[in-house]
This record gives sequence, structure tokens and C-alpha cells, in this order.
Amino acid sequence: MTFQNNLDFARSLDREDELKSFRNEFLFPQHNNEDVVYFTGNSLGLQPVHVIDYIRQELDDWAKFGVEGHFLARNPWLSYHEILTEKAAKIVGAKPVEVVMMNQLTVNLHLMMVSFYRPDNKRYRILCEAKAFPSDQYALETQVRYHGFDPDDAIVEIAPRDGEYTIHEQDIYDAIEKLGDTLALVMIGGVNYFTGQVFDMQTITAKAHAVGAYAGFDLAHAAGNIELKLHDWDVDFAAWCTYKYLNSGPGSVGGVFIHERHATEDLPRFAGWWGHDKASRFKMDKGFDPIPGAEGWQLSNAPVFSMAAHNASLDVFMKAGWEKLGKKSKLLTAYLEYIITDINTLISDTNKKLEIITPASRGCQLSVIAHGHGKELYNALLANGVICDWREPNAIRMAPVPLYNNFEDIYRFGVIIKKALSL
Repeated sequence: MTFQNNLDFARSLDREDELKSFRNEFLFPQHNNEDVVYFTGNSLGLQPVHVIDYIRQELDDWAKFGVEGHFLARNPWLSYHEILTEKAAKIVGAKPVEVVMMNQLTVNLHLMMVSFYRPDNKRYRILCEAKAFPSDQYALETQVRYHGFDPDDAIVEIAPRDGEYTIHEQDIYDAIEKLGDTLALVMIGGVNYFTGQVFDMQTITAKAHAVGAYAGFDLAHAAGNIELKLHDWDVDFAAWCTYKYLNSGPGSVGGVFIHERHATEDLPRFAGWWGHDKASRFKMDKGFDPIPGAEGWQLSNAPVFSMAAHNASLDVFMKAGWEKLGKKSKLLTAYLEYIITDINTLISDTNKKLEIITPASRGCQLSVIAHGHGKELYNALLANGVICDWREPNAIRMAPVPLYNNFEDIYRFGVIIKKALSL
């Protein structure tokens, strides 16, 4: 498709958009009485219009039934998490037995490493990407220390090559082969939070398994952003949050995938009563008897209100369908790339151009290095109705989300940033 940087063209794409009605399913912050250009679904997704109804139902049932709501609520709280399982499994490409919604992301990563990072004096190293999201770094560091190893030795980081921003996947594969039987675990973000780079999780998993290591992924920036096929890719485990692309509210419930081949393995784990066999859970006997599959890793009963918000969002995803979302995501992001590239032709000073650092292997995020500009550029965007994300010293992350962003948003962004750059 040949793009054009004008309003009529953007609106023509919007008229042809099969998903255009889904924009009305979300609530936008306002700027001068119109919707902001909201490009931060990679940080916090917008609120679904009907989330208030889903939560109100649980509040009403709490008022009506009290504790008996665990059994009498329209969606009984005792089994509330089960409402989410099949929908969440479709989001990550899994079987229902492999998925459970519980806790939050970093808690779940720790729980997964209890089971899948079992180092000994020979096989103890973890491979991850350099400058992973800080919470992942802290989790890896403290897990390694807990087992008595030095993080500087046990954690091997793969960084971009000199002068580059993204990682060559061959460097990951080479590192896995080199580490060989000293490698216990590969733990990488499926989509890098800073650059938006999507990693080939299937190949990474196969390479890890070839040397006897487990492979797990943080999908915070992948779930709801890119198509995932965790079961088919043979991934051992994954964890994700639901407040970014999954639009489930700040700090909402997290999700876990554990491949079905581990469903009945006697893996070490930290246990809680909600992971215990359902038939005997309330007998309150000693001796943990885990539910087969991912549910067996649960600790506590369901956080119903955050799960209700997640349920509202998942229902929107189910209506939209991933095939249409993926198609629109590629087109939206390509149009944003075109607009930025077009703006660069107007910047005469090569030291002040906008450099897109996100590779072709991407979801809907584009990260830009604003050479020669400080945070005043971001502040100018914000003051004119564009909500995006700033990372020191000069990076702007933007995520045009296919569920609620449209092509006119991208055109408007171009107009506003040209003004901010005095072009």
C-alpha cells in the first residue's frame, strides 16, 4: 500500500477498518474536549466501557449474598478464575489446562523459577537479554542469590552489538550452545519492553531444550500484542500481566502458562490451598495434593474484582478475533512508521532526526530515539493531547493499539509532533 500523509487518506483507511466500531468499546482521556491520541497501551491500556458493569455485578452480589456469594453469585466466586481460562488460553495459544490467572507478574515469575530454576554445581546459569525490564532483573538476581550463586557469574546477558539497539537472535542461539550443560534456564522477555523487538520464542525454546535447559518468557509486552502459540512452540512456562495490551486496569491479575507435559510432574513449588485438589480442598487436611495443570500452582483464592475487569476485556478480544487484530496492528504500525519517516524529511539537521529503533520483527510498538531533543519534546506532545511514553535520556515509545486506535490518531500525532519540532 502507498501511504499518504493527509487527513483524507487516514480517514479513508478508517472507513475500511473492520474493527473501527471497537474504538467505541473504550473510554479515552480528554484534551480540549476531544479524545487524546493515546499511544500507551504498552504501559496501561484504556478502560473498556463495560468494565464497570462487570465489577458492579460482583459488588451487587457481595451486597446481596455476603460470603454466600462464593456459591450464589451469578458468577460464583469459588470458581471465578475458571471463567477466564479458555479465553486467556486463546490469547496465548495454549490449552486450557496450561493456563491460570493468578497473582501478578513478578510474583508469578518467582513461582515459576521455584519450579523451573533448579541449579546444581554444574548447571546453574540463566540466559537473559541485557537491560531486561528491571523487575525481571531483580527477580533473576535474587533467585540466583537464594541458591547461593553469584549473579555476575550465573546470569549471562545478551546485549545488542556495539552501536545497535536490538539483539541479533543468532547471538542468543550461539550463547545457548556455548553455555551448553551449564545452562539451567533461558528467561527472556518475548517482546523487549524498550525497543519493541519480538523474539523468536519457538527457536529459542528449541535451542534451550537441545542443551537440556528450560525456556520461559515474560510476556508483559507480548500478551494481547502479538499472536502467541505457546503450546505449539513447546515453551516450558510463561507469565504476563493484564494491565497493558489486555486493558484490565492498573495492577490487575496476572497470568501463567505451564506446558501440559509438566501437568502431573512432581516439580518443586511453593504451594497454597487454591492449588490443592478441588474435591478435598475444604477438608483442610495436611498434605498438598496439586491440581493437575497450571491451576496446581495457585496459592490464594481469586481476586474477583480485578478478574472481573479482565473478564470484560477478554470478552472484547473474543469478539474482535486475533486474525483481524493482527492485520490491523501491522497496518497501523506501518502507517506510524511512514508518518515519522515523512517528518524526518523536513528535519534539515541530521543530528535532530527521529530514529526508529524497533525492527521489522515487532508488534504494535515503535520506539524512537529523538536525537538532539530532551524531555521538552515529550512534554510538548503531552501538552497537545498525545499520551506516549518517555524513557531517559531521549527515547519515546508509542503503541498504536488495534482495538482502539485508528489511522486518524496517527495522522493527528504527525501534525502535533511537527508543531512540537517547529516544522
